[in-house]
Amino acid sequence: MKTVAIVIPMHNEAGAVAPLVTGIRAACASLASFEIIAVDDGSTDDTAERLRALMADVPELRLLQHPKAGGQSAAVHSGVLAAEAGIICTLDGDGQNPPEELPKLWAPFLADTAGRIGLVAGQRVARQDTLSKRLASRLANRIRAFILKDGTRDTGCGLKGFRREAFLAFPYFDHMHRYLPALAKRDGWEVVLVDVSHRERAAGKSKYSNFQRALVGVADLAGVAWLIRRRKKARAVERAGGQGGGLD
Repeated sequence: MKTVAIVIPMHNEAGAVAPLVTGIRAACASLASFEIIAVDDGSTDDTAERLRALMADVPELRLLQHPKAGGQSAAVHSGVLAAEAGIICTLDGDGQNPPEELPKLWAPFLADTAGRIGLVAGQRVARQDTLSKRLASRLANRIRAFILKDGTRDTGCGLKGFRREAFLAFPYFDHMHRYLPALAKRDGWEVVLVDVSHRERAAGKSKYSNFQRALVGVADLAGVAWLIRRRKKARAVERAGGQGGGLD
């Protein structure tokens, strides 16, 4: 049984493969055991080939491949399903999330003897993105926080840690990776927030424009708000002594 699994969703990010895997392995050196699961999400470059070439020298590395791109949430979900460890940590495959920040994600779980923490979410400081992307993200985060009351300023950060059992109990949908704090709180888990650093992109490119991200975000936000209301309704019914089944 592995202590921690590091799941990396990757799409056309061949240039980041070697430094990212090397950095992850170094960051995990203090762990008793770990696994690195790279999910190639339908890349059309040689991302998978570069990962496969590293596997002989990095025994902890495993490669999963999607025949066509399904998106970041789909890649993370595949990695979590394949993981042996009970604690999962994720980071983006483009090199913007420094691997040396990973211990901040698993440390709270290893110290949590009561098992109350379900999610540790990174919050980027000094983001190395374009001004337009930072402004759009800031606005989206404020709207999301106002509606969902999830208590975090930055749900788009790829650096996240969670219990495998908690994640697999969340309702699965595309782009769910942006709503993990709200989903964790919905299910009664404690959420820990940690500040993490950020780098310029080492490979690949952004999968969405600001406009596309906004359009998708409106539908997702409405859906997550609905899921939270349904869970609250179920709990109210249970407290009243009625039947709460079927409301999730």
